[in-house]
Amino acid sequence: MKNKIEIYQIDAFTKEPFCGNSAGVTFGDNLNDGIKQQIAKEMNLAETAFLSKSDKADFHLQWFTPTVQVELCGHATIASLHFLKEHSLLKNGQTITFDTRSGILKCKMEDDKYFMQIPLYAMQNYEGKTKDIFSALRISEDNLAQNIPMVLLENTNLYVCIKSLEDLKNVSPNFKDLIKISEMNKKISGFALFTLDTIEETSFTHSRYFAPYWGIDEDPVTGSMNGPLLPVLKHLNLITEEQMENNLIFEQGDFMDRSGRVGVKFYPTENELYISGDAVTVIKGELIFNVRF
Repeated sequence: MKNKIEIYQIDAFTKEPFCGNSAGVTFGDNLNDGIKQQIAKEMNLAETAFLSKSDKADFHLQWFTPTVQVELCGHATIASLHFLKEHSLLKNGQTITFDTRSGILKCKMEDDKYFMQIPLYAMQNYEGKTKDIFSALRISEDNLAQNIPMVLLENTNLYVCIKSLEDLKNVSPNFKDLIKISEMNKKISGFALFTLDTIEETSFTHSRYFAPYWGIDEDPVTGSMNGPLLPVLKHLNLITEEQMENNLIFEQGDFMDRSGRVGVKFYPTENELYISGDAVTVIKGELIFNVRF
């Protein structure tokens, strides 16, 4: 007997189809992790999200790249919220919780926009060797913003401030060498390059994100990278506490022809960080497979 599940492909951090970052989303009850990994490989998207029942939160949420299960994924969570809305399981003004590998995350829908809580990570200026990193990224110190150190987060993302939008656009990493760096130094698995030079005047940063160690050479629009970028900017004294409480807009994906916009805001009273964005469904389908579960 063949197994069938309903699955959507949803573009997150955009209102326009074929922009932002695509994620697969489906209900994952009765699917084991091996089957979920096979489905994610078949979907061949940056991440595929699986929603299932939870006794700790409203839903259990998992994210799989084509090769591994990951700790956190912003765009696939935004896509999951949109998926729930399309199934009449989420309405404007409603807050829900997800039980994830990164803990219980609060999410909500307000004014037809989706909000996701992002963990607050410890960070420090990167004091390690830079020669191999620069070589793998194919950049030099001339491409860096002056007097702004690299910052390494406990979630293993390394943030690098680039001096201009043009310099950022021209970055062309050697992905095999980036993987070697991550294999040798388990504290670095993602490379987040950003600049304060933006395409739109209303935006605050423009970023690119490389994570070949996780099977993603370059991610179009990354919520889990853009969210922590806000406290990184504060750590680097590039924004004020007042600006952190505004809804700053971060750009990503334009150089991949997948432009997306991520809202980021810090709530000091609750000590909570949120990203926000739009989403649009581009494919609704039925996945048919013979594997038993």
